[in-house]
Amino acid sequence: MKNQELATIFYEMADLLEILQVPWKPNAFRKAARTIETLSKPIEDVYANGGVKALKELPGVGDAIANKTEEFLKTGKIKELHELEQRIPKGVDEMMHIPGLGPKKAVMLNKELHIKNLRDLQRAAETGKIRKLAGFGEKSEQEILKGLSLHAQGQERKSLLMGLDIARELQSRLKTLAGVERVEVAGSVRRRKETIADIDLFVTSKNAAKVMDFFTTMSDVTRILAKGPTKSAVLIGNLQADVRVLEPKSFGAALQYFTGSKEHNVRVRQIAIDKGFKLNEYGLFTRAGKYVAGKTEQDIYKKLNLQYPEPELRENTGEIEAKKLPTLIPYDAIKGDCHMHTRWSDGGNTTEEMVRAAIEKGYEYLAITDHSKSSIIANGLDEKRLLKHCEEIDTLQKKFPQIVILKGSEVDIRKDGSLDYKPAILKQLDIVMASAHQRFTPDRAAATQRYLKVIQSGNVTAISHPTGRLINAREPIDFDFEKVAQACADANVFLEINSSPSRLDLKDSLIRTAKELNAPFIINTDSHTTEHLRFIELGIAQARRGWLEAKDVVNTLPRKKFLSAIK
Repeated sequence: MKNQELATIFYEMADLLEILQVPWKPNAFRKAARTIETLSKPIEDVYANGGVKALKELPGVGDAIANKTEEFLKTGKIKELHELEQRIPKGVDEMMHIPGLGPKKAVMLNKELHIKNLRDLQRAAETGKIRKLAGFGEKSEQEILKGLSLHAQGQERKSLLMGLDIARELQSRLKTLAGVERVEVAGSVRRRKETIADIDLFVTSKNAAKVMDFFTTMSDVTRILAKGPTKSAVLIGNLQADVRVLEPKSFGAALQYFTGSKEHNVRVRQIAIDKGFKLNEYGLFTRAGKYVAGKTEQDIYKKLNLQYPEPELRENTGEIEAKKLPTLIPYDAIKGDCHMHTRWSDGGNTTEEMVRAAIEKGYEYLAITDHSKSSIIANGLDEKRLLKHCEEIDTLQKKFPQIVILKGSEVDIRKDGSLDYKPAILKQLDIVMASAHQRFTPDRAAATQRYLKVIQSGNVTAISHPTGRLINAREPIDFDFEKVAQACADANVFLEINSSPSRLDLKDSLIRTAKELNAPFIINTDSHTTEHLRFIELGIAQARRGWLEAKDVVNTLPRKKFLSAIK
């Protein structure tokens, strides 16, 4: 799959064009990059099946970007990227990837301090040189150091979506190989951890050599790290993928061992020792070495008199001690998605296209929630455009009676805790998703009060992506989460679990905290194209890691009960 590689190039081109102050093009490249990196199918397959014409049917991909995509797929590079790189001072583009540094500041750092790489930037921040520049200061210096740390994490760990897409593609390929009986994904991908370091695949086959040869000669392998008789490791782009061929009697033991987490496994192995057994990746054995179990994970946990924990729970955070583990929300439980954007703001599809896509997913309801007016960069709607948008939704509701189309908005929370629209406008909407897109203040008490005012206003349905974090790119807003979650519980305002792969907000530990306070939840995708509706799986995974059951999430309810609940 070349999706991530191509998306990275387009993001790079957007950054370079922004440095050169080229109008509108940076946003065009970013929109195309978002579409390509989140495609459920390889971009090369889209091109192979329909050429440039098929590429242009993707949201945000016009003639110029389709032609550049074709150039990349044919030659492995894009000439314009090289040309842009020649026009930018060395190190400026690299610095722009650090949270908190835009093009102007990156250029200034290069010009004034001759910073040409991230090592130079780190050294300058640590020695106090940056704070002396106009427009920076000590606080900016500390933010740069935090940004460098986040950037380093992003280099080591990739998004769950990327891991899942590549793992499933590899799994599908291996399943088609003659002689392969079973293929499973293990590791942090199987636990649905929000970021992953690599991909682990387990295979049963009587012809291990054939599996190794196939795996190491795939067309998208960029490097072979190791090749052995039953285990091989390769790089797909910059992500490592390992495959092991196992004996059926050890398959469950290996799956349990390599799924992890390390902390969970340490506890389970200690319990095995306490009960007179030995547990490793080959099976559960008596002290004398007699095989007891290992074909399935369930057999191992049963022999140790433990409840079977779903992979998402295996973090040693109480799943072993729990008297009764929760019945986790199923992956097919969601009946409707209530946070999505259209071309009215910054989405890539029309309202009708989003409705049709929701119908195809079998949803009973959906909410259209384009941005409010303060989100200027996202083409937010003023009151006049919002009401016009609502008229369009009324028309579409008549055209598609099989699904309930709710009128909504992702409404910005202002500095003083008020909302972007007046109550009279908000009352005309079915759903109000309140979002903090600007931080305004680092003061914890003020940030907490801002949320409390919104929650207690009586004008909102839910708090969207509550902490505002971007994984490996932006730290969460600092506020008293327990106080806010309790306020949501008291006011019946839903905490959103935002499924966007760059957010996955709330994180799992905060979900558990909010659940203990009886706060209600809603899982949405924050979709900006029809393709993004598939992100719902990631939000459900996050809910499962937070120990949620279907009853904890409002949009698992059928249509009539859901509409009653959100009133």
